[in-house]
Amino acid sequence: MYFCQKFYAMSLQKELLKRRTFGIISHPDAGKTTLTEKLLLFGGAIQEAGAVKNNKIKKGATSDFMEIERQRGISVATSVLAFYYKDKKINILDTPGHKDFAEDTFRTLTAVDSVIVVIDVAKGVEEQTEKLVEVCRMRQIPMIVFINKLDREGKDAFDLLDEVEQKLGLHVSLMSFPIGMGYDFKGIYNIWEKNINLFSGDPKKNIEDTIAFDNIDSPELEKIIGARQAGQLRDNLELIDGVYPPFDRQAYLSGAQQPVFFGSALNNFGVRELLDCFIEIAPSPRPKRAEERLVAPTETQMTGFVFKIHANMDPKHRDRLAFIKIVSGTFERNKPYLHVRQDKKMKFSSPNAFFAEKKEIIDISYPGDIVGLHDTGNFKIGDTLTENEVLHYKGIPSFSPEHFRYINNADPLKSKQLFKGIDQLMDEGVAQLFTLELNGRKVIGTVGALQYEVIQYRLQHEYGASCTYEPFPVYKACWVEATDPKNPEFKEFLRIKQKFMAKDKKNQLVFLADSAFSLQMTIEKYPSVKLHFTSEWDE
Repeated sequence: MYFCQKFYAMSLQKELLKRRTFGIISHPDAGKTTLTEKLLLFGGAIQEAGAVKNNKIKKGATSDFMEIERQRGISVATSVLAFYYKDKKINILDTPGHKDFAEDTFRTLTAVDSVIVVIDVAKGVEEQTEKLVEVCRMRQIPMIVFINKLDREGKDAFDLLDEVEQKLGLHVSLMSFPIGMGYDFKGIYNIWEKNINLFSGDPKKNIEDTIAFDNIDSPELEKIIGARQAGQLRDNLELIDGVYPPFDRQAYLSGAQQPVFFGSALNNFGVRELLDCFIEIAPSPRPKRAEERLVAPTETQMTGFVFKIHANMDPKHRDRLAFIKIVSGTFERNKPYLHVRQDKKMKFSSPNAFFAEKKEIIDISYPGDIVGLHDTGNFKIGDTLTENEVLHYKGIPSFSPEHFRYINNADPLKSKQLFKGIDQLMDEGVAQLFTLELNGRKVIGTVGALQYEVIQYRLQHEYGASCTYEPFPVYKACWVEATDPKNPEFKEFLRIKQKFMAKDKKNQLVFLADSAFSLQMTIEKYPSVKLHFTSEWDE
């Protein structure tokens, strides 16, 4: 028995060391999805890389598999992709950059062990990047910075690095440095591997077609990149040595230092260097804090949590998938696990591993892996699965929406499909549904206006239901906590504000304040009624 346990622990440790689970984050259009594609290309997972927007490339991006993503040229949902590279199993979570889908990204960040931040060389650090990096800093997630689109004209490399340090509050260490930029772009000096990769300027060329060059002081350098560029490069490297600290893996893992790479994802340039370095330095699955205790990935008991639910992965089958991040132990097919919130045991006959929309059934998964479980409505975001222990993983944020609209059924014959569609899409966390207490009308609240289009489109194409919207002027949704429901003050609050009262999907009472002034007055007038801006607060 002891031998079996020891053998199991060793094989678990071996699998752990192989795994790298990371998210790719950035402002919209910085090149996240294109970078994801190129990483897959290197891993041999796909034969031809697509791009999100490019008229000349017929193939769409693999990670953008929803119809609306292909049409609009943006990513609207986090996709999960896995591949093997140099004996390492890499799990990528490609997140939407658009701020209207920030909630999906924030949730995804609870499931990754490290992050690659993509920055556009021309635009520099943008607003959405700042917010996302802030979340990563709070959670001390290790970050690698990839400065993209070097084949275009952009800011000076040192100016960009200053911007990254100041705006994002990061401490950078350079792993590579560009030789020229835009039309003058000659290639990249790889500080990590001590070689030079020359840029051919031909995006059709295969990935490996770069020239390695070891000795920076060799006169050969002038012949290859010209005297001016060679002198510039030597000066820049000298400056880097004097200004930026050398790479320190420990500092990177603790979130105190961020390595920086330069490249052009569209032209396959600098991506291999990023990937080679990433698999060496990035952390294998890390411990995760539950409300009860810290859970280490090496523990033999399986634990995991749901960080995303996606309806209609396959439009033909109307299925829902719950995405589970395995935190510790091994997840096995057909083995009973405890669903903590519902306090019941569940078995899963067909757990899925992902390759964008392609799925395959797997028998065993290890910490760091993302598993898709077919769901008939049992799971909500934030649910925990364990072998027997009662654990609650925390840190799945839920925010008060910023936009509110009435949703109306445009086709009375399809009301059943409409309600089913709304129900399933809300479980994904795309938006929030409020039902008014006064007349039972349904209001949808979202973080950004673009989500209304996405909901309308998906209802039409996935459920065959059509809807229209009407404006509903609400400033904020506040969840109501009544310290004493029998209190006359509370009853008066409900009576006076009845036309602004609603129930959310969990049947919690919500006050929809129509302005900042009205909210302030309400707080002052009814001090015993506590209002919260998130749906979950500490009881």
